[in-house]
Amino acid sequence: MATTYNNIYLNVRRRLRAAEIPAAQLEAREIVCYVAGKTREEFFRDLTLYASDQVEEQVEELVRRRLAGEPVAYIIGEWEFYGLSLDISQEVLIPRLDTEVLAEQTILAARAAGEGCRVLDLCAGSGCVGLAVAANAPDSKVVLADISEGALRICRQNIRRCGLNGQVTCVSADAKLPPLPALWDFDVIACNPPYIPSADVLTLDSSVKDYEPHLALDGGEDGLDFYRSVASKWKGALRLGGRLLFEVGAGQASDVEMLLSQNGFEDVRSFQDTQGIWRVVSGVINE
Repeated sequence: MATTYNNIYLNVRRRLRAAEIPAAQLEAREIVCYVAGKTREEFFRDLTLYASDQVEEQVEELVRRRLAGEPVAYIIGEWEFYGLSLDISQEVLIPRLDTEVLAEQTILAARAAGEGCRVLDLCAGSGCVGLAVAANAPDSKVVLADISEGALRICRQNIRRCGLNGQVTCVSADAKLPPLPALWDFDVIACNPPYIPSADVLTLDSSVKDYEPHLALDGGEDGLDFYRSVASKWKGALRLGGRLLFEVGAGQASDVEMLLSQNGFEDVRSFQDTQGIWRVVSGVINE
């Protein structure tokens, strides 16, 4: 018997909620939209229409994968971040709402720097932060940098997907090493590095530790390895008066503030996410 899109959606949402998946409503919608090939607007418009048996079968298969632990962003191959729809693969971390704080503060810094501002998204992953900056600070030029070839491939796809080819480029770079000569003279550097202490990676939720790239999670013994390297080795890539912004893990803000101060950064400040966690630390280099 044929079923409406609304009934399929409600059934998926119920099952995801029963599995205690926090974003059950959003994930149910994304799964049905993906299988049906509909935008969100088309999905809501067509709720009362009947879906084909093939759609029902495909939705069922994807729900089984989700209930087995696979994140929905990897199942459908895309996710939204700061209003942008981005390609996602298991080569990159899934963009989180927490990281929109880093994007927001980087956008503000880029706008403050004015026309022609140069922005580096270091440890770019999917390129979500740098692309959000480019889309919301259209006078800026953005470079996406990552050590992973798989991540850079996703970055290139997302540059094309967002129509930002004229504004955004990507390069291979290791955040633990000094920057190459071509990577210099930036007004703003944003960095969301690996920051999970090595011993904690295997204690993460299975949807993270079993699917997301450990290269993008493991921040060394205390989780601070990348902050040390970037604060000391990459400050020369900033123009005088340039700002470095880090995303940090819960409880890391004070340590990262100290690292910035020790490396000559001034105007060091932190910003909270929607849960009240100090999520972004930034500082300005003036010497």
